[in-house]
Amino acid sequence: MDVEFTKNKDGLVPAIIQDATTKNVLMLGYMNEEAYQKTLKTKKVTFYSRSKQRLWTKGEESGNFLNLVDILVDCDRDTLLVKVLPAGPTCHKGTDSCWGETNTMTYGFISELEEVIKHRKNSENPEGSYVASLFHKGMNKIAQKVGEEAVEVVIEAKDNNDELFLSEGADLLFHYLILLQAKGYTIDDVVGVLKSRS
Repeated sequence: MDVEFTKNKDGLVPAIIQDATTKNVLMLGYMNEEAYQKTLKTKKVTFYSRSKQRLWTKGEESGNFLNLVDILVDCDRDTLLVKVLPAGPTCHKGTDSCWGETNTMTYGFISELEEVIKHRKNSENPEGSYVASLFHKGMNKIAQKVGEEAVEVVIEAKDNNDELFLSEGADLLFHYLILLQAKGYTIDDVVGVLKSRS
């Protein structure tokens, strides 16, 4: 991999650290060519510390190493994307990332929808919410709705109306997320099962 360490007078390039599993950005550091080569050799991410003026392997004191998975270089060959498996918190302040964010797996809008469902599950006003009313009616009603939506998806799959097929698929997924919450699980638990099968 050809990295342009000489573009800057100090010989440093930014190294964006990303969790290889969650895809969350954990921190930003800087590497010179020596830090880059040491990272490749040891499989532990090593930076050039501008404050200490020396190489610094993340975790050398705390034990919270960043275990190397892969390194990509950008189109200008002067910025690195370093994919890692962190062994503990990344930030020196003890947080998962240097931005104070928790490093958990998220699924974009699906995770946001799960949070809404979770909130409605605990709602004291089931009359004001379809989701809350389903939880209020109990497991049998929620499971029945998933079954009904599954049948409707099968019916629409055999037809030629793509809009209805997708709409029924959305209904099925929505009700399945409700059922998962009712059982005390999340979509991440299902993804874990799928990963274990691969």
